[in-house]
Amino acid sequence: MTFNSLHFLIFLPAVVILYYILPHKVRWILLLAASYYAYMSWNAWLIFPIMGTTLVSYLSALCMHRAESVKVKRLFLVLTLVVCLGTLVFFKYFNFLIDSVIQLLNLFAMDFSGISLNVILPVGISFYTFQTLSYVIDVYRGKFAPEKHLGYYALYVSYFPQLVAGPIERPENLLPQLKEKHRPDRENLSAGLRIMAVGYFRKCVIADFLGVFVNSVFADIGSANSLAIVAAGALFLLQLYNDFAGYSEIAVGAARIMGIKLMRNFDRPFSATSMRDFIRRWHISLNTWFRDYLYIPLGGSRKGRARQLLNLFIVYALCGLWHGANWTYVLWGIYVAVIMTAEILLRKPYHALREKLGLKSDGGLMMFRQAIVFILCIIGALIFRAQSVAQIVEIFYGLFTGAGFGASYLDASLGALSMNISDLLRIAVVLVCMIKLYDITEYKPNDSGLQPLADCMEGSASRSLYSRRAATMVYAVLAIALGWLILLADDGASAFVYFQF
Repeated sequence: MTFNSLHFLIFLPAVVILYYILPHKVRWILLLAASYYAYMSWNAWLIFPIMGTTLVSYLSALCMHRAESVKVKRLFLVLTLVVCLGTLVFFKYFNFLIDSVIQLLNLFAMDFSGISLNVILPVGISFYTFQTLSYVIDVYRGKFAPEKHLGYYALYVSYFPQLVAGPIERPENLLPQLKEKHRPDRENLSAGLRIMAVGYFRKCVIADFLGVFVNSVFADIGSANSLAIVAAGALFLLQLYNDFAGYSEIAVGAARIMGIKLMRNFDRPFSATSMRDFIRRWHISLNTWFRDYLYIPLGGSRKGRARQLLNLFIVYALCGLWHGANWTYVLWGIYVAVIMTAEILLRKPYHALREKLGLKSDGGLMMFRQAIVFILCIIGALIFRAQSVAQIVEIFYGLFTGAGFGASYLDASLGALSMNISDLLRIAVVLVCMIKLYDITEYKPNDSGLQPLADCMEGSASRSLYSRRAATMVYAVLAIALGWLILLADDGASAFVYFQF
């Protein structure tokens, strides 16, 4: 059941109406049943992995809380890690690991044939596994008391708005809200619908429109010239952002209608002035998860420069692998780590140069730095979008050998993109709309990355969502209208990109 399907647009209002009709004490049953139903609509058998990891982590957390020995607590933590990560590895990475080992052995003249299992990848397994681990690790650290009610805990793991593609919630934010008694609220309804409308606009109008040109280039990357490849990388970066930010906003809006505030997942990433800044603003729930549960436990930056850089490479290689069972994602993670390493090593020379030029701040260089980061992210997007390592080689070969000038070169670039002049004008309009959407959903900076999106919309007189009622209603109506037109004009709603992760 995708958010941009007629099924969901009927399902959500029905759940919300029942949610507010039923007594508070039985609402968790409705939400849990609705969440499992939504998940089983993909494939009924996929319910067993999520129920299994839910039960194991629930019992382990209770046992850890009751245990007096640190060794016993650590034993239950390890057990949960083995079960949850083992389930993730089996379903998502088993064939990838076997194929990689066989290819490595064949390099040494060992003739091994391929072995593969016909395993269905559970939708969203990477997301709900990390959410489960957040809970167990926080209980082990004594940061969060274990949830005694199995039903509420199961709902925390499977809450349907953010089950399939996040945001990856923390127990201290989501679990208490699931237990609160929420009443029908005009403000929550208004805010939720507006956020959802923006999400639908991002997905159905911007992301799907840009994806047409990206797919055209990658369908025959070998015949594309440098300009077409760079343009495809830039458009894919924008497509990926609007696709995933759109999903996150629909999830946030759907939860907000029921009075639940999910954390924000993006914070103006294209205004970043460094790769580190970009990562802090992009997919915040995932990047803060790796920071809190892997980077800092590895030592972070506390054990010297060399250890810090090693930790960066470990974290971002695993972050890349989290996205999918393909070496292209690992290479993307390594690429990000290389850029961040360069930024760390060049920090002192940069500040020295700035002082030599008499610049007291980055104000004069901000737009230049933003442009550099965007270009670096385009390269990363090309690596991320590639289907294989061989295609990455093909992409970079085309980048360095496909340069040219003149009208015929431009025509060839537009041809590779399946684009004409009117499409360029539409893209310009789409980009203006994308910028304006910031005024509805993204507001004050957030250093921690853990602030609920709805909280960022409140308490600011100058940038309050509710002080812009007329403008936001125009955007909302436009987004819904265009989203519905595209949805009804298409035989099948396109899937969100992050569903594959």
